[in-house]
Amino acid sequence: MTLQEYDYARESPSKLAASCLLLALTMKNLGGWTPTLEYYSGYSAQDLHPLVKRLNFLLTYQPRDKLNAVRSKYSHRVFFEVAKVTPMDMLMLEETLTSS
Repeated sequence: MTLQEYDYARESPSKLAASCLLLALTMKNLGGWTPTLEYYSGYSAQDLHPLVKRLNFLLTYQPRDKLNAVRSKYSHRVFFEVAKVTPMDMLMLEETLTSS
């Protein structure tokens, strides 16, 4: 989704990928940013928090009339129906990020 948004073009691909991973871990309640992830990514959890919040906002307020082919593709079970995952509540995300 971020490939379609100009605002994310200035973010480094590695930071964007790390932020997406942290958001996915948080959304699925699979733990937080571990020292191993920090070591290999080069980013601390605090470095990623602002971008994680922006990504969740993008998921929450995405326009439904655009990119239907992408949404349809990733709604299929082959792709684990990731397009159907409900974004986190912004306040709950904030609490989860600050508590870790």
